[in-house]
Amino acid sequence: MKLYSTRNLSEIKNPKDAIIKGLSDDGGLYCPKYEDIVAHKFDIEKQLSNDYKATAKLVFSIFLDDFTGAEIENCINLAYNKNNFDEGNVAPVSKIGDNFLMELYHGPTSAFKDVALTILPQFLTTAYKSKGENKKVYILTATSGDTGKAALSGFKDVENTIITVFYPTDGVSNIQKLQMQTSEGKNVSVIALRGDFDDCQRLVKEIYTDSEIKNLCEENNVVLSSANSINIGRLVPQIVYYIQTYIDLVNANNIKLGDKINFVVPTGNFGDILAGFIAKLLGTPINKLICASNDNNILTDFINTGIYNKKRELYKTISPSMDILVSSNLERLLFLLSGNDANFVNGLMNSLNKTGEYKIDESLLNKIKEHFVAYYATQDECKQTIKDAFKNDKRIIDTHTAVAYACLKKYGHYEPSVVLSTASPYKFARDVLKCICDIDIDTLDDFACLDKLNELTGESMPKNLAALKTKEKRFDTTLSYEESKKFVISNIKK
Repeated sequence: MKLYSTRNLSEIKNPKDAIIKGLSDDGGLYCPKYEDIVAHKFDIEKQLSNDYKATAKLVFSIFLDDFTGAEIENCINLAYNKNNFDEGNVAPVSKIGDNFLMELYHGPTSAFKDVALTILPQFLTTAYKSKGENKKVYILTATSGDTGKAALSGFKDVENTIITVFYPTDGVSNIQKLQMQTSEGKNVSVIALRGDFDDCQRLVKEIYTDSEIKNLCEENNVVLSSANSINIGRLVPQIVYYIQTYIDLVNANNIKLGDKINFVVPTGNFGDILAGFIAKLLGTPINKLICASNDNNILTDFINTGIYNKKRELYKTISPSMDILVSSNLERLLFLLSGNDANFVNGLMNSLNKTGEYKIDESLLNKIKEHFVAYYATQDECKQTIKDAFKNDKRIIDTHTAVAYACLKKYGHYEPSVVLSTASPYKFARDVLKCICDIDIDTLDDFACLDKLNELTGESMPKNLAALKTKEKRFDTTLSYEESKKFVISNIKK
């Protein structure tokens, strides 16, 4: 499987090299061609006996085909086990109302990012060892909340690897911040960046493409990589749970083989929903991928109008992981549906950087609309949905899942639908509590909020969150954009 830069078709990598490199030198994202994906379309009926590991092996053997079968199996076994996931169950499916909830919060940091970030370190170290090189791999990661802790957990004390995570000063929940600040490991560092998530993401991309930093890396025997969804090694594992969920629904007699279903995805950086699109290209019977946004509804506007305009206010909401105005993985979708037209995509990205917007023609927009619909939920609608789900469905959901569930109700069609539940409600306990009870939450500290949510709902509190109360806070540094860049340079020189 050849992987191409979305901005330059002459920039080609095999999977191992693309995982190590993370981002192309031209700023593009590595992506297979459309026809190379559909050439591997499979018969879903033949996969009905698969458990999660078997489906993972199927997907990885398609996209990471320079890994040996033994290497893939080893990576899967190290990532998807009972030490990392509750009972080894990576993505269990349950009922919510008349539809279904894909529970993606049973991993070590209680968020969907765990599914990819428990296995990305395995991919990276396996790929690197096979090259016989001895450079130090420096992982740079921007986070809007969940990626940061999941990456820090996944890369903790990984040999020959260091990792720095940047998060926006006021753009994550207190629990998310504390998860990062208490991270363990000799090779990890965490920086609060004065700015928003888009600033964090821009910083990482700028460092990747800076010629002086590239030279400095060469001099110091360092190679830069990423744990963000710009890394193809992050995207590929997310394809698995769409396919496995369909298999599980068929086997549980919740749907019939061949029935098309919808997936509703709370969307910020577009990586998770893009994985669903690739699962559809591979043969999963998907009707629509419902792109659910919060008040930062830039993707809703784009999918409905074809105009991507980031020249707007960024709202801080109770679903902070979706408070994003530059959705990096949308670039991969534009590459795939434009017929792998890297020059076209490069032009769009240049326009976005220079003018803050771009527009696609009606033909390409119609191709997108064949697969995607888009809605957004306001802050008030999100809060009401949490309240209604608790009262009517007897389910407690987090603030991001609530955005998706609210958007499903707006879609209103009959087909069976699966809402991707991307985080434990305990990660946003204060905001969830405000929606479901009348007590004065502001008088409670964060840990009292966790206890109160447990008391009201009886739902098990994730052990990793309960343990935060007694953990040492190791990282409490706040830096400007330029100071953050200098921090990375100093780490490269060490």
